[in-house]
Amino acid sequence: MKRIYLVPTVLMSCVSLTFAQKKESDTIKSDSKQTDIEEIVMIGYGSQKKSDVTGAVGSVKAEDFNKGMVANVGQLLQGKVAGVNVANVSGEPGANQNIVIRGVGSLRSGTTPLYVIDGFVIDNSNTGVANNPMNFINPDDIASLDVLKDASAAAIYGARGANGVIVITTKKGKKGRTQMNLSSNLTVSKLANKMDIFGADEFRRQVAAMGAKVDDMGGNTDWQEELTRTAISENVNFSAAGATDNSNYYAALGYENQEGILYNSNLRRYSGRVNVSQKAFDGRVNIDFNLNGTRTENNRPSVTSMVSTMLTLNPTYPAFTNGSPTTVFNNGAFNPLIRQQIYKDFTNNNRILANVSPSVEIIKGLTYKMNLGIDYSSADRVVQNTPHAIPLEVGTLNLNYFSNNNTLIENTLTYKFKINRHDFNFLAGHSYQRLFLVARSWDYSVFPNNGIEPQYQIGAANKNNTTSSSLANRNELQSWFGRVNYGFDDKYLLTATLRADGSSKFGENNRYGYFPSVAAGWNIGKENFIADIDAISNLKLRASWGKTGNQEIPSKITQRSYKSASDGSGQATYPMDDSGNYPVGIYLVRANNPDLQWEVTTQTNIGLDFGFLNNRLSGSVDFFKKVSNNILLEISPEDPIEPAETMWKNIPDMTINNTGLEFALNYDSNRNRDFTYSIGGNMSFIKNEVRDSPYKVISTGEAQGPGTTNAVINGYINGQPIGTFYVRDFQGLNASGTNIFRDVDGDGQITDNDRIAAGSALPDFTYNISLKAAYRNFDLGLNFNGVAGNMIYNNTASTLFTRGRLGLSQNTTDAATQFPNESANNTNVISTRYLEKGDFFRLNNATLGYSLDPKIIGIGEHIRNIRFTVTAQNLFVITKYSGFDPEINTGISQGGIQSFGIDYATYPRARSFVFGVNVAF
Repeated sequence: MKRIYLVPTVLMSCVSLTFAQKKESDTIKSDSKQTDIEEIVMIGYGSQKKSDVTGAVGSVKAEDFNKGMVANVGQLLQGKVAGVNVANVSGEPGANQNIVIRGVGSLRSGTTPLYVIDGFVIDNSNTGVANNPMNFINPDDIASLDVLKDASAAAIYGARGANGVIVITTKKGKKGRTQMNLSSNLTVSKLANKMDIFGADEFRRQVAAMGAKVDDMGGNTDWQEELTRTAISENVNFSAAGATDNSNYYAALGYENQEGILYNSNLRRYSGRVNVSQKAFDGRVNIDFNLNGTRTENNRPSVTSMVSTMLTLNPTYPAFTNGSPTTVFNNGAFNPLIRQQIYKDFTNNNRILANVSPSVEIIKGLTYKMNLGIDYSSADRVVQNTPHAIPLEVGTLNLNYFSNNNTLIENTLTYKFKINRHDFNFLAGHSYQRLFLVARSWDYSVFPNNGIEPQYQIGAANKNNTTSSSLANRNELQSWFGRVNYGFDDKYLLTATLRADGSSKFGENNRYGYFPSVAAGWNIGKENFIADIDAISNLKLRASWGKTGNQEIPSKITQRSYKSASDGSGQATYPMDDSGNYPVGIYLVRANNPDLQWEVTTQTNIGLDFGFLNNRLSGSVDFFKKVSNNILLEISPEDPIEPAETMWKNIPDMTINNTGLEFALNYDSNRNRDFTYSIGGNMSFIKNEVRDSPYKVISTGEAQGPGTTNAVINGYINGQPIGTFYVRDFQGLNASGTNIFRDVDGDGQITDNDRIAAGSALPDFTYNISLKAAYRNFDLGLNFNGVAGNMIYNNTASTLFTRGRLGLSQNTTDAATQFPNESANNTNVISTRYLEKGDFFRLNNATLGYSLDPKIIGIGEHIRNIRFTVTAQNLFVITKYSGFDPEINTGISQGGIQSFGIDYATYPRARSFVFGVNVAF
C-alpha cells in the first residue's frame, strides 16, 4: 500500500529544513529589572506574580519546551526544572516515564505527580491504555507547565500532592487580530545503538570453541537490522486564536502518527481543543470553558519477545528463503518476521476532558467561582495471535474494555484587598470528586485457521477454553481547603494553607486527613539598602513547611469482602434440609480494616532566588528535606484468623527520607544586538534513605528469565536508598567454572544472608545544560542532560548472554566468553556480576532554525512569519552501560510497588531527525 504523508510538498523538497513559528520572545527581551520578577506563575486555584511566590515552583513556558517529536508532558519538561528528574525509560512511541520530583517518597504511589489541567485534577489510575495515559493531551496546545515542588506549593491539593504537582495551562487567545498557525513535521527515526552481539562467522567460531555443535543453516543475518526499521512519523497542527475586551478564544486540531522502530509499533493521535472565555456586566461575570477531545490508537509489538529474539536468534538462520520469510528453522522455532505478522496488540482510547468555570465578582475584590468538569475515558484493547499452520499456532484472543469516569465539582471564594501597604488574598473552597471505573475482560483460544483474525470470529473459538472477568470501583473524595496570602510593602510575604481531604478508600474513623502548610518570603532586593545597587536586580529568600498525603491504595480494602461458593472452591455449601440439595452460600475472604490511615509526607524548604545585571544572570538555590511516614504497605496478616493472605497496614515507625540541594542558573546576553546567546542549567543532589523498617527487604523489582524468575533484585532496606540492589557479591569462577560469591556472614555457606547492598537505581546527582544562540534570523538550541551515581541491573545480560545459551546455538555477546573456563551449566544467580554503572551524559535535543520574513517573498500581507528548523533528538550518549541505553526501567514490579533500574529486553531508543514547517497567519 502506498504511504501518504500529511506534509506539504514544499517540505519534502527541503529535507534539511524544518518549520516552526518563532516567538517574538525568542529574539526580544526587555532588560528592565522587572522582566522576570513580574512573570505570572500558576499555583493551586489561582496565579501569582513570581515575585510573590513563597513556595518552590518551577515554571516552563512554551517557547522553552523541548522541541522535536514529543508525545506527552514529560518529554516537554525533561531537563527544564531543578529537582525534577524525567526518565524516558523506553523507546516505544508514547511510552511511560519515571517522573521523580525531589526523590521517591512512597511505596505505593510510585513516582507519578498529580496533574492539573486548566484547574481540573486528572486521575490516571486506570484508563485502560497500555502506554502513557498523558498522551491524550496534545503538547502543541500547552502554553506553560508549572511544577509545584515543595509542600507549601502542593499542600493546597492535599491528599495527592506527595509526589509533587504539575499544573498544565493550555493556550488562550491574545488581544488583537485573529492569529492562525499551521505546523507540519516529518520525523525520520533509526535505532540509535546496536548491541554488540556476534556476527555469523564469530558465532560459528565461539560455539565450536566450547565444543558444541553449531546449528548452522548457512545464513548471515543481522537480526537487529531485520527486526527494526527506519520509522517515518508525521505531525500536523492547526490553531486559530483571538481576543477582544470581553472575549477570548483558542481552537485547535491536531494529528500525529508516530511510528516506532520495531514493526507493529505506532501511536496515532487525533485531537481537538476549544478554549473560550466570555466576560459580561462590565467584567464582573466571567465564564471559562475548556473542551479537549482525543482519540489515540496504539499498536504495540510483543516487545520482550521481539527484543530478546533479535539479540539471541542464531545468526546463521536465514531471514528469507526465495524472497519470502523462512518458514521453519532447524529447531522448529517461529521466524520472528512471521510472528510479528500474526501477533497484534491494539488499543483504541477515546477521552474527553471538559470543564466550565463561571465566576462572579460579588463586591469589589470578592469573587465566587465554580469549577464543574468531567474527564471520561474509554478504551478497547485487543491482544491476539492469528492461527498459523507452519509453525503451529492455535490462535488466541484477549479482549479488554475499560471506562473511567472522573467528575469534579468545586466551589471557591476569593477575597483580595489592599490596605495601605498591606496586601491580602483569602481563598476558601470545597471540592468533590467522584471516580468510577469499569473493566471487563474475555479470553478465547483455539480458532480455525481460515485466514480470519480471531477478533472477527469469536464464536468459532473452542468453548471449553473461554474465560471472563469484570471489575467495578467507585471512589469519592471530598475536600475543604483554605489559603491566606499576605504581603507587606511587596517585601514581606506570608502564605498559610490548610486542606482536609476525605477519601472513601479509608474507614469512617480515619476517612479524613489534614494537610497544613506555611511559607514566608522576603524580597530583600526591594529593601532600600539593596534597591540602590544597580547590579542586583532581584534577591528573595523563601522558607516553607508543610504536609501532603497519599491515599493510593486499592479500592474497598478497608471493607469486608465475601465470595460466592459458586466459584468452584467447594466452600460454604451445605444441606439446608433433608432434600439432599446443597444450595450455594458465601464465605468471608477479607475482614474489615477500619484502622488504616493516610500516609503523610512532611517537607521543609529554604530557597534563595537571585538576579543580577538587569536579570541577565538569574537563578535559584533550594535546600529541602522530605520525610514520608505512616507508610502504607501490604503485608502478611499477624492475626491467624484473618482469611486473606495479605492485608494493608500503616507502618508507623518506618520513614522514607529525601534530603536535597537544587541549583538553577541562567545567563542571557544583551538582547539588543544581532548576535545573542544564553547559557543555562540546573543540577540536583538528592540523598534518599529508608529508616526504621521492620522488614529486612521489601522488594521493588524482580528478575525475569529461566532460573531467576521472581528472584528479588532490589528493594527497600534500612539505612539504604530506595531501589538498592540486594544481591550476592560475585568474586569470579572456581576451577569447575562455576560462580564464587563472597561469604559475607562467614558461616561457610552461600545463602540469602550473604546478599549485600550494592548501590541504588536512584541517581545521586542529576544535571541539565541548555545553550541558545541567535544571529539575525538564524538560531540554534542545544539541550544536554545526565545523571550520576546510579546502578542498573542488566537482566538482559543475566538471562540472555550466558555461556549456556551459546552452547544451545543461541547468539550472545562477549559477556558469555568473558571467562573461558566457565561451565555451560553455570547458573545466572542474581549478583553483582550483572550490575553496571548507569551514569550517562546525553545530547538530548538540538534545533537549528531560520525565520523567513514573508515580506521578502511578497506574501507579508496575510502571513506574519515562516520558520524553518531541523531538530535532532538523542544525537549521542556517553555511558559505560553495555545495554541499548542507560535511561531504562523495565517495570518488573512486585505487589504493585514500582521497580527501579532493571533492564530486561527493553524497547530500544531511536535517534530521530525532525523536519517541518510552521506558518503564522
